[in-house]
Amino acid sequence: MISGQELRVSYGSHVVVDGVSLDLPHGETLGLVGPNGSGKTTLLRALYGSLPAQGTVLIDARSLDTMSRRDIARTVSVVVQEPDSDFSGSLSVAEVVQLGRLPHGFSAGDGELVHGALAQVGMLGASSARFADLSGGEKQRVLIARAIAQDCSHILLDEPTNHLDIRYQHEVLSLLTGVHASVAVVLHDLNLAARYCARIAVLSAGKVVAFGSPDEVLVPEVLEPVYGVRVQRFDLQGQIHLTFGLE
Repeated sequence: MISGQELRVSYGSHVVVDGVSLDLPHGETLGLVGPNGSGKTTLLRALYGSLPAQGTVLIDARSLDTMSRRDIARTVSVVVQEPDSDFSGSLSVAEVVQLGRLPHGFSAGDGELVHGALAQVGMLGASSARFADLSGGEKQRVLIARAIAQDCSHILLDEPTNHLDIRYQHEVLSLLTGVHASVAVVLHDLNLAARYCARIAVLSAGKVVAFGSPDEVLVPEVLEPVYGVRVQRFDLQGQIHLTFGLE
């Protein structure tokens, strides 16, 4: 479990995350949603120590402050919005995914993990291609494969469906909900969050204004004041569908 308690992040006098507390239980998928500037990405970064924050983060009952970067990387894998800028132009797709094994120390079984991770995201056929030559969506899928190969108990992702077409949006999120790990994912598409997240935290102005199951949280009375749009909800064959419009 990852547990954040009274997290607060400020840039100068500007408070971006304001006293947020939430838990990410093992095996669940938590969606972080909210409008631009609500603090979603900042909160995600605070949960794995990418930026300083007031408050406490516990990873499997260990304080984040007491863990080395390698310890964190053995426990938490991260997929950010933009591909790592320090990748050499000569690195192949398979080599990028193999970097996920670095915190554990490379071993003879890594090839099988890399192969399996690439197969899961539909990129096995491009294993020998140069990472730098891929499209944005292909790079995103490779970075998700790297996170899977890292074989951690927690996976944190910032808009993993960015650059992906509709098919791969659903394939990637379906895959993530099936891994043996807890998953926290920043999403803009509320219909994707409704379908694939067991719990959803709605953020607005740095605070969690609603937390619960999609059925509890994705309702007009919660979403309309947060997003400033009219929201209609339809429940069809057990699935939530949301539509939006301006007043």
